[in-house]
Amino acid sequence: MRNLFFVLLAVLTLSACSQYQKVLKEDDIKAKYEMADSLYTQGIREDKKGKLKKSLRLLDQIVPQYRGKPQGERLAYIYSNTYYELESYFDSGYQFERFTKAYPRSEKTEEAFYKSAKSYYEVSPRYSLDQTETYKAINKFQEYISRYPDGEYIGDANEYVGDLRDKLDKKAYEIAKQYHHTEDYKAAIAAFNNFIENNPGSAYIEKAYFYKLDSAYLLAINSYAQLVPERLRTAREYYEDYMKYYSEGEHAELAKEHSVDIEERLQTNNTNSNS
Repeated sequence: MRNLFFVLLAVLTLSACSQYQKVLKEDDIKAKYEMADSLYTQGIREDKKGKLKKSLRLLDQIVPQYRGKPQGERLAYIYSNTYYELESYFDSGYQFERFTKAYPRSEKTEEAFYKSAKSYYEVSPRYSLDQTETYKAINKFQEYISRYPDGEYIGDANEYVGDLRDKLDKKAYEIAKQYHHTEDYKAAIAAFNNFIENNPGSAYIEKAYFYKLDSAYLLAINSYAQLVPERLRTAREYYEDYMKYYSEGEHAELAKEHSVDIEERLQTNNTNSNS
C-alpha cells in the first residue's frame, strides 16, 4: 500500500506538471489566469516558493492583457505580492507602487503602500554605500504614514523609518569621523558641526560633540605658534559645549584632560607673551 501511495503521488505530480507546461505554452489567457491564481493561493497557503515561481511565469504573460478589465486589480495585486513573497524586492517595490496609482480605491491599497515602502527598506544597503534606496524607502514610509495615520502597519512603519534614519545618521557621522582619522581637522570640525545641526536627536550626537572638540584640540596643538592661542580658545568653547550636555558622558574624562591641557597651554602662552 505504501508503494502504491508513492506511485499515485508521482503520477499526480507528473500530471500537474504536464498540465502546467501545457497552459504555459498555449495562448488561452483565461486558463493562464485561473492556474496562476490557483498556484498563487496554494503557494501562499502552503508557503511553497516553487508554486509562487510557477504562478509568476504565468502572470508575466497575462498581466498586461488584463489591465482595465475586472480581473486586472486582482492580478496586479497578486503579481506584486508574488514578487514580495519571493523576496524580489526591487520588483515588488515597483509593482506595488504601480498598483497604488492604478487602483487608489482598492481595499488592498493601504497594504500596497506599506509593502512598496517595505520593499525599498529591504534593499536599502549598508550605511557605507550609496543611500538612494534608503531615501526612497523613507519617502515611501512617510507617504504611508501621512495617508494612514491610524493604519494597520503604522507601528512598523514608524519603526522602520527610525532604522533608516539611524543608518543615514551613521553614514554622516562616519564621514565626519573619517576626516578626523585622516587628520583633516578643519574638515572634521565643519562636518561635525553640520552633523550636530542636522541630526539633533541622533544616537551619535554625543560622539559628534566630543570629536568636534578633539579635532579642534588636535588642530590647535599641531598649529604654527601664532595660531595656537586662538585655536585653543576655540577648543575651549567646544569643551564647554560638550560638558553642557554630557558632563557624565562616555568621553567626559578625556574631554576634561583636554581642558586641563588647553588651560595650561594658554597660561604658558600668556606668561611668555608678558615676559
